[in-house]
Amino acid sequence: MVQRRIAWTLIPAVALILSACSGTTTTTTASTTAAPGTTAKATTGTTAGGTTGTTAASTPKATGSDGGELVMGLLVPESGDLKAIVDSLVKPSRLAVDQINAAGGVNGKQVKVAQADDGTSAQVATASFDKLLNGDKVNVIIGPAPSGVARAIMDKIKSAGVPTCSGSTTAADLTTLDSGGYFFRTAPSDDLQGPALAEVISADKHSKIGILSRRDEYGAGFSKSLEAAVKDNGGTVVANVSYAADGSNFTSEVGQVLDKGPDAIAIIGFNDDGAKVVSALIAKGAGPDKMPLYTADGMQSSKFAETVDPTNKAIVKGMKGTAPAAAPEGVESPFATEFPALKVDPIFSSYYWDCTNLLALAAQSAKSTDPAKIKAAFSENLKGDSDCKDFRSCKELLDAGKKIHYRGASNAFDKWEGQQPGSGAYEIWEYDAEGKSQTLKVPQIKI
Repeated sequence: MVQRRIAWTLIPAVALILSACSGTTTTTTASTTAAPGTTAKATTGTTAGGTTGTTAASTPKATGSDGGELVMGLLVPESGDLKAIVDSLVKPSRLAVDQINAAGGVNGKQVKVAQADDGTSAQVATASFDKLLNGDKVNVIIGPAPSGVARAIMDKIKSAGVPTCSGSTTAADLTTLDSGGYFFRTAPSDDLQGPALAEVISADKHSKIGILSRRDEYGAGFSKSLEAAVKDNGGTVVANVSYAADGSNFTSEVGQVLDKGPDAIAIIGFNDDGAKVVSALIAKGAGPDKMPLYTADGMQSSKFAETVDPTNKAIVKGMKGTAPAAAPEGVESPFATEFPALKVDPIFSSYYWDCTNLLALAAQSAKSTDPAKIKAAFSENLKGDSDCKDFRSCKELLDAGKKIHYRGASNAFDKWEGQQPGSGAYEIWEYDAEGKSQTLKVPQIKI
């Protein structure tokens, strides 16, 4: 059981509507996009967790030198179940690169960017991974977006020796996988979000909970953490049913949960499969207007309502969830003033901005684009006694010989546990009558 301390602190009505400053940035990055499945031959198999994975015929090795330019690879969901949030991940990363280059670049050289599709799919991501290393010669990778994809390519990350930072992979089991020390994440583990969601459900006075979750490691890990936390709070999980994410009809799974008479249901899924589950609940007379429905960040999207019903976005009104806070209370970052101009959903945006800065700062402090040296320097920049909040201010301290402690937009990083933050802040959100996700005027949950 995860030991946790939960604190409540007030937040503004809209977390990221802050004093925006106007201005323009000059993009000096180069972008390429991988066509899914167009590179290295791959074979498909089944992982120990029962999910389909892909193993490349050979894994290229990440390269770099003390005098070379830093090339960053963006491995993001241009297609697949998470394509609805791709701009929320890409635009903050490219903003960070623009800011890095405006500050003189890394080790005096302008940073370049190559982009490829993770496809929300192990097979697509494998081909894109090889393309980024073989064709684009990246030194580091930002992404992938889904936990399942990160799990499927973890052996490749290790064998390639490429420092990889994801701002959205939250599955608890990623902590235990061997990446050779090359995988990092700024998003907190679902070991923390499960208890956060349970707190929301408990605060709403529900005690007989049904759970419907994707049949993969993300769904299994999250639902396990949620069930334990519901029980800790004095509630009962009357049914915990998994479903095949690629299924087309979830009537049976929904019926299994409803037959147990829950007073609330939590759905742990992504945009497309989660929408099908909600549609099945609505068909059974258990939509959010009849049955309290809860979820997490995987189903928080401006496109979710229209995926459920393009003719009636109000049909998801009242559905509530948790998400890693876009702007954690008490964290002050220059990213907050820049973000509104990006015009994207805030989901995981600050976490990707932080990943981009941390990888660049690791190369800056290592005075090298050698992947092994970047890996060694990554966590060290979260341990120093000189605080800084963006690449420019941190670079100035590094150039002065200081040991820095990067204070990010997604987390102050007071606790860092080797590859990931040891704490998380979660906001509570709800779909309104227009199908838009609104951050509620309630306290954030800190764990």
